[in-house]
Amino acid sequence: MSGFDVSRSHLCARAIHGGLWPDPATGAILTPIYQTTTFRHEAVGVHKGYTYTRSANPTVAALERNLGALEEALPAASFATGMAALAALFLATLEHGDRVVVSDVIYGGTVRLLRRVLGAFGVVTEAVNTADADELREALRARTRLVVIESPANPTLKLTDLALAASLAHEAGAVVAVDNTVLTPVLQSPLDLGADVVVHSTTKYIEGHNATVGGALLTRDEKLLERIRFVQNAVGFPQAPFEAWLTLRGIKTLPLRMARHSATALMVAQWLERQPGVRRVAYPFLDSFPQRDLALRQQRAGGGLVTFELDGGEATGIRLLNSVRLCALAENLGAVETLVTHPVTMTHASLTPEEREAAGIGGGLVRLSVGLEEPEAIIEDLDQALRAAVRA
Repeated sequence: MSGFDVSRSHLCARAIHGGLWPDPATGAILTPIYQTTTFRHEAVGVHKGYTYTRSANPTVAALERNLGALEEALPAASFATGMAALAALFLATLEHGDRVVVSDVIYGGTVRLLRRVLGAFGVVTEAVNTADADELREALRARTRLVVIESPANPTLKLTDLALAASLAHEAGAVVAVDNTVLTPVLQSPLDLGADVVVHSTTKYIEGHNATVGGALLTRDEKLLERIRFVQNAVGFPQAPFEAWLTLRGIKTLPLRMARHSATALMVAQWLERQPGVRRVAYPFLDSFPQRDLALRQQRAGGGLVTFELDGGEATGIRLLNSVRLCALAENLGAVETLVTHPVTMTHASLTPEEREAAGIGGGLVRLSVGLEEPEAIIEDLDQALRAAVRA
C-alpha cells in the first residue's frame, strides 16, 4: 500500500496526503498514535516491520514519509530535536581530522555543537561567508568533508546562492547540507538546487504551534540515508510518536500558514522601514534587500522572519523587547504567535563577541517571527513598543 499519487505542483495536497493513507484497520483519516515501545513478533524472525520504537514506529514512519513527499526526497529521518538531527548528520559524515566549512551567519547552536563538542574529537570547523563565492572557493582549497549552509541565515537573513555553493563544494568533494528551517519545503527546495541533505528543525514552522520539539534530515541519496539511520538507532535520537502525530497535524496547514506568514511579514517589514529609530530592516522580498534578486530566484516567498536594527544599540533594543504586549518575547520562531527575540542575549549568546560582530549581530538587532495575527495588530504592538523605547 502506498500514499496518494499527488502532483508536484499540488503542494497543499502533498502536505495533506503525501505518503499517508487511511488506517487499514479502521479507516481513520488521521494516522493513529502508536504510543508503544514494543511490538510483538509473530515468530522468531517474523514481524510486521516494527520491533522497538527507538528503531522504528508507525506514527513516526508516517511523518517521515510525509516530509519526504514534501521535499520530493526519500522518507525523512526524524529526530527528537533539531540539534539531534544535526548531531546525527555530523556523526554520519565526519571522522577524526575532518574539516567542516560552515556559514558565518548560522544558528548559534550549530556552531556550539561543531566547535565545543565535536572539536574535542578532532573535527575542525571554519566559518566562511558562503554568500561570497570567491571566499567559499578559497576555503574549499583545503580538504573539506562537509559544507553546512543556512539560507536565509539566522538571524540576519543573509542569503547564499545555493546552486553555486553546491557546485563549488561538489567540485571539492564535499557533502552539502542546507538548513532549510526558516523557509520549509514550501518556500525553498535545496535538493533541487544541488544540496545533498536538508536539515529541518520541525519545532519551528513545520509543526508551527509551539507544541513540540523535533528535527529531520532529508536526502535523495540512499547510502547517505542508510548511514544517518544507523546513527539514529545507535545513539537513540528518534522522534517520539505523540510529537510525530502533532507534527503531522501541523504539516496539513503548512502551505497556507507559510503564505500568510510571508504576506504579513512583508507588510510589517515595509512599515518598519518607515519608522524613526529603525536603522535598517532585513527581509528577502523588500526592494531594499541587497540580495533581493537572489531571493526571487531561489525562494517562492520571503518567509516569516524579519530582522531590524535600532538606533541606540543594545539598550534601546532591550527597552523595545520589554515593551511588547501582543508579541511574545521568546526564544523560538515559526509559530502561529508572533515572537520577538534578542539574538545577542538569547539565540546567539553562545557565540563570542568577536564572532557576533563578524556575523553582523549587534546589540540593537531584533528578530521578529511574524505570526498569523492580523498585520494591523502586530504593527500596533510594535508601534507602541518603538515609541516606548525611543521615549526612554
